[in-house]
Amino acid sequence: MDTNSTNTATTPAPSAAAGQFLRPEDIPSLDDIKIDDGAPVDGIYAEKQMRLLVEPLQSSWPGPGDGRKFMALANVGLFYAVKKPPLVPDVMVSLDVEVGEDHRAKENNSYFVWILGKPPEVAIEVVSNTEGEEETRKFRMYAQLGVLYYVIWDPEKYLRSDPLRIFTLGENRYKPLGGGFLPVVGLGLTTWRGKFENMEDTWLRWCDASGGLIPTGMERAEQERQRADQERQRADQERQRAEQSQQRAERLAAQLKAMGIDPNGGE
Repeated sequence: MDTNSTNTATTPAPSAAAGQFLRPEDIPSLDDIKIDDGAPVDGIYAEKQMRLLVEPLQSSWPGPGDGRKFMALANVGLFYAVKKPPLVPDVMVSLDVEVGEDHRAKENNSYFVWILGKPPEVAIEVVSNTEGEEETRKFRMYAQLGVLYYVIWDPEKYLRSDPLRIFTLGENRYKPLGGGFLPVVGLGLTTWRGKFENMEDTWLRWCDASGGLIPTGMERAEQERQRADQERQRADQERQRAEQSQQRAERLAAQLKAMGIDPNGGE
């Protein structure tokens, strides 16, 4: 990853109260907020990439530790201020929050900062053209909102020669993060060439501190199947060794008897 400063990395975020909590009298009625504009996702690769960044966390990541909750969402509205349209990160991860039990309730179908009490820790944008404003408006807005890590994944290199750029927030502005590990979250990001849902490509994947991939549910099931197969093979080998030992003992006993020797040590 390119850790040199860029124009976007040194652009200060505008000062605003977007990330501040609202006074009770300022909390808007959700009846006046439209949470779904019906716009489709960018394309098949982007849709798969979003799920590849969300599903492994849901199926295989235990979370940040100590029983703490987290949310991993794809293409969900991030509402941060009154009477302003939401940001819609391709993927966001937020620690120490959880969706309310009534999944049909409007307040549980989008990410409302004033309801959940904080912005997400991570926002990821998957670049699919040159018109997504990932380096301009979104860059400034995520910093203004207080999103700790902002990730631009540009596999086709529409914006820069480096497809993966990770920024961390400091003094109200983003600066490039050295390496791919996000210490506050306890996860890293890495590129991976492989097949996901029958599509061979280069993907962005979550990893642990040692670089090991966080597996998808299918990958984890396959790993468990392979471990079970290995355990069966070891059990079979132990059984075969036991049978061979028993056969050797029986042959030896037969030889001793043929020599007139009691194999059991009797007179």
